Amino acid sequence: MNIKKKELREALKLTIKGLIIQEVRIIQLEQSFPPPFILDEMARSIEEAKRKVIALVRLMPPKEREALIKRLIRQSVDEEIDQAIRVRKKRCFRCIHVRYFDEAGLPHSTLPVGEERVQVIGCEVISSPSGIECRNFAETPLAASIDDYLDEMSVFYEVKDMFDDIERIWEDYLTK
Repeated sequence: MNIKKKELREALKLTIKGLIIQEVRIIQLEQSFPPPFILDEMARSIEEAKRKVIALVRLMPPKEREALIKRLIRQSVDEEIDQAIRVRKKRCFRCIHVRYFDEAGLPHSTLPVGEERVQVIGCEVISSPSGIECRNFAETPLAASIDDYLDEMSVFYEVKDMFDDIERIWEDYLTK
């Protein structure tokens, strides 16, 4: 694959990933009954992302364009679902004892800025096969509850179903 085509696919992938995240967020927002101007701005942002996708692929043959977009949409939705699962599985992200360990193994209570780079996120360093584990897990009040997590996952699957149900992406989705 030549470099120009590879750059195009990468730009398209990032744009589609942003579009999917926006679709998920608008579904989540609609459930909380926000003011109409917020939904209008989200819809406008989604339309801009659609136009960017169309601009990126306008010179591709229709069959190749459609197959590429379908594949990138499925791949992006699956990556977002996997990321949500990984974040939920990592208890340290939700623990009041979370520490950010730099390259030297020093713990920081906040994300280090500057010279120190985070190598590991965890609570306590213990000798175990997995390396870092929470010994005294206590969930922070700001952490997403299991209900919030399940709601988020259901929205991701709703978006995935929405895209899977579209037979002709160009006619049913991107041109709306």
